[in-house]
Amino acid sequence: MQTQKETLERKLYLQRLQINRLLDITQAINNNISSKDLFQVYKSALTWELRIEKFVLYTRKDDAWVVAASAGVDEVLLALDIEEYFEKYERIARVEEPEHPLLGEFDIVIPAYHKKYPIAFTFIDQTPLKSSATDTDEDADNEAYETIKFISAITNVISVAIENKRLFKRQLEQERQKREIELAVQVQNMLIPSNLPKNDLYEYSGIYQPHKGVGGDYYDFMELGDREIAFCIADISGKGVAAALLMSNFQANLQSLIHRKYLSVSKFANRLNSLVLRTTKGEKFITFFIARYHIYKKRLRYLCAGHNPPFMYTEGKLQRMDKGCTILGAFDKLPEIEFGEVYLKDDAFFLLYTDGLTDLRNGEGEFFDDEKVGEFILKNPNLGAKEFNDALMKEVNDFKGDMAFPDDISVLSGRIFHHETLEEPKKTKSKKSNKK
Repeated sequence: MQTQKETLERKLYLQRLQINRLLDITQAINNNISSKDLFQVYKSALTWELRIEKFVLYTRKDDAWVVAASAGVDEVLLALDIEEYFEKYERIARVEEPEHPLLGEFDIVIPAYHKKYPIAFTFIDQTPLKSSATDTDEDADNEAYETIKFISAITNVISVAIENKRLFKRQLEQERQKREIELAVQVQNMLIPSNLPKNDLYEYSGIYQPHKGVGGDYYDFMELGDREIAFCIADISGKGVAAALLMSNFQANLQSLIHRKYLSVSKFANRLNSLVLRTTKGEKFITFFIARYHIYKKRLRYLCAGHNPPFMYTEGKLQRMDKGCTILGAFDKLPEIEFGEVYLKDDAFFLLYTDGLTDLRNGEGEFFDDEKVGEFILKNPNLGAKEFNDALMKEVNDFKGDMAFPDDISVLSGRIFHHETLEEPKKTKSKKSNKK
């Protein structure tokens, strides 16, 4: 039978042991050791210093509960999902689930909370705690109680440290995503032209409204020397930095190919398709429309690659520009290519848009579909490009009411003015130097 002195000495020894272990854990946290090593320190404290032969610690990882450390429990039992039991335990309590294959192994649960948010649960078998060197039941109960309090303390310390690591990691991820979005916005702003022309020959105006900061839409207008112009619109699958960088690459390739004057429509489309496929490895695709107009021949050629066919209004008639091919980046070689050709005999108005416009719905579930877009053009055929876009966005906002925009909206509207007496300037021949 232990004397009072021996009992006191044992209590002091256990307290010193616990303080030293707590200091070790605190130092480990300050040294920013990995979560895995921290859980190993926790396991060592329970199994070596405190003689806990059977326990399991659950913590959160990516918003799911996982086994962070354990001892003396079969791996098959650890695979069981016991999350539904956690809400029962808001403080240290006895586990009274004798029929449960896993919970029946334990008799004490020690939860750890951050404010009102559970961050850890430790289940232990208390039996070894009552097998202490003291002889009286009261001493054994007191020692077991002090040990459980210590386990609760280190569980809270380690769990809070792990939770702080998790929150810090999430914060870093959010900061990374924020920087990515800022970069994507910068790239997108470089792609979308801020100033579109308005003169006696043509006028253009654009709308770019990304759904979430940055989208995968692109439109452009290009003057190809003093005889031709080109205008286009594209929509890439996906969003964010990847989509913005891919669209930047697409724009660079397009600029390179569009200036090759004698490249046929078929070769142009296939080369652009190959460049997209090389970049995306078939994981993304692009819908695309481009038109090229010769100012003096009054000839318009266009290609619609899987995109929403734009509208053209001329000579009092509205038509869709739907000749072309399939989407870019889906096939090694485009299976069939057809291009449209029109000779303008009057002013012509064009409306190019991405599917974010026609995917828009109102509170009754109706879509702002192609038919409504066409009707709007017929009601406003003579508006200037900028005035048309302003009126269109007012119509869209009135239509949707309180409903949110489901996707990016990009619109390029333009008008080509017909001049009957416009003559093509003669080509000047360069003078050759006389050879002596």
